[in-house]
Amino acid sequence: MAEMRTHARQTFSSAAKEKWWQRTTVYQVYPRSFADSNGDGIGDIPGITSKLEYLKALGIEVLWLSPIYASPMDDNGYDISDYQAIAPEFGTLEDFDRLVAEARDKGIGVVLDLVVNHTSDEHPWFTEARKSRDNPYRDYYVWRKPAADGGTPNALTSSFGGPAWTLDPATGEYYLHLFSRRQPDLNWENPKVRDEIYAMMNWWIERGIMGFRMDVIDYIGKQVDQSIVTDGPHLHDYLKEMNRRTFGGQDLLTVGETWSATPGSALLYSGTEREELSMIFQFEHVTQQWDPKFGKWRARPFDLVKLKAVLNKWQYALSDDGWNALFWGNHDLPRAVSKYGDQRGFPLESAKMLATVLHLQRGTPFIYQGEEIGMTNATFTSIDQYKDIETLNMHRLHVEAGLSPDDFIRGANENGRDNARTPMQWNAGSNAGFTTGIPWIEVNANHVTINAEAAISDEHSIWNHYRKLIRLRKQHAVIVHGRFQSFLDHHPDVYTYTRTHEGKKLVVVANFSARVIPLDLPNELQVSGECLITNYNRVPQLEERIELQPYEAFAVLASED
Repeated sequence: MAEMRTHARQTFSSAAKEKWWQRTTVYQVYPRSFADSNGDGIGDIPGITSKLEYLKALGIEVLWLSPIYASPMDDNGYDISDYQAIAPEFGTLEDFDRLVAEARDKGIGVVLDLVVNHTSDEHPWFTEARKSRDNPYRDYYVWRKPAADGGTPNALTSSFGGPAWTLDPATGEYYLHLFSRRQPDLNWENPKVRDEIYAMMNWWIERGIMGFRMDVIDYIGKQVDQSIVTDGPHLHDYLKEMNRRTFGGQDLLTVGETWSATPGSALLYSGTEREELSMIFQFEHVTQQWDPKFGKWRARPFDLVKLKAVLNKWQYALSDDGWNALFWGNHDLPRAVSKYGDQRGFPLESAKMLATVLHLQRGTPFIYQGEEIGMTNATFTSIDQYKDIETLNMHRLHVEAGLSPDDFIRGANENGRDNARTPMQWNAGSNAGFTTGIPWIEVNANHVTINAEAAISDEHSIWNHYRKLIRLRKQHAVIVHGRFQSFLDHHPDVYTYTRTHEGKKLVVVANFSARVIPLDLPNELQVSGECLITNYNRVPQLEERIELQPYEAFAVLASED
């Protein structure tokens, strides 16, 4: 295994001043929904291995897998019962080693999802912990006595709805679960817990992985007695310790999921001298579109000005230090073209536009499976079609709170997590080529026209547009390191910015509307040069006044005057 690690590091060598992950693009796979090799209706590791050539052709160099560990699957693998075993429905440890080796041979590194805020209630640590109050594993989790009235210790709530505390009748105490009641929170204040986690991480690193995506990592420093859930006082102490005892000095990619992050706190995680993480996912551009009362379950109108304000803020905040993780979607979010584009009127144009805007910013782009072919949200009509535990719990709670069932379904069809979890659409055949069996969740009916097989063969497809963007990032230092400057920030339909580096200026212009937009360009954008990419069959001229076609987007590379 040590030889495997050395080989992997050599594959991803980089210049002294540039990290290898700054010029690469990451592809996220949701294993349950990617490719099923044995016909049981559930995607698996051999299925992923069979698609490595597809990822290589796209230009992917990092493959991030959502959890593949042993799990009762209460939350589709984010409830782990054994950190060092593979869920049987996904395959075996030998299957995983084969995936890592074959990916490495194709220049692709594998990144694992690290879920260490909580475990499954079926993890041996928890089954021991609940046996008695003096069990050696009791302090691996967060327990509290009932309140004076016998109720929950405090008012903390679960992200999946309801109280964050569940009473264990056998021992008479409540345990904490900030997500499902079957996902008890680990007690990071216990050094034995941290020792176990670091040993587990090193075990996977020795198997040749290239890093970790860290699930809700901002939760691990929680102080429940003060009702502090995220950004606790010891959070960064733990991350520094983790860095020092596991991946630090090994040139691995580490990205934290941090819903609570601000531009200021982002530098605590990812600053060059902090010795914590490579980068974080922030979600401000996601949450600013949610309803104040009902959150994501009530759709709000898209507001480009607000979206630009958030994206620009993060570009400026991390311009001199730190690093952005760039993404439109993931396994928890709606499909990009459905949320930000126009899946009915201009699906190809808007999907390409969104890719152009994101991939040419400063940061590492993350592609969620199917985004590169323009997969869209599901169009479920009944709550019975949903599989996601969050959606099912929130349906009950929000309907009880006064949201109509029809409004909830509309909100779920726009923002629910199952939108991202319908099977990958490989071809126009039965079940989109995902499985020969019955898929665990319904396949989107539009796979007949939206599928990878058709996209690869069409030189004007969304897939080929993504492929070109990935290649451009490898070729042009201005895309990797260029300074970001936005323009026309209050324009309701147009997003435009520049990237400048070592005498080169990249001008990016994008129309977020289905209308033809006449646009007066600022002097700084009136340049002539090479059009690196466009989603229309014409060469744009950056003159004083231009006219943008619906969802048109392009990038022009010029020399600075």
